[in-house]
Amino acid sequence: MKSILITCVLSISIMSPAMAVWGQEDKGAIAEKIENERMCSIYTKKIKKYKETMRDDEHAHVTLANYVRLQIKYCEITDYNQTNL
Repeated sequence: MKSILITCVLSISIMSPAMAVWGQEDKGAIAEKIENERMCSIYTKKIKKYKETMRDDEHAHVTLANYVRLQIKYCEITDYNQTNL
């Protein structure tokens, strides 16, 4: 009887830290998802506004290309997370 009790106490004490880590990973994944959605929205709005006020030179086109690259990056992550959850 004592060995069963000791086994239970040891297994609980060993598993408790592992359970705490799993909860933190979930919180981190949720925070990352929210941040990706926020960045996707920001770059989508930024591109729309930038196209309306953009100059016609090489630097402006490079800036726009960078905004589009970042929008694709964050929006694809968001789309991937939404389809695979």
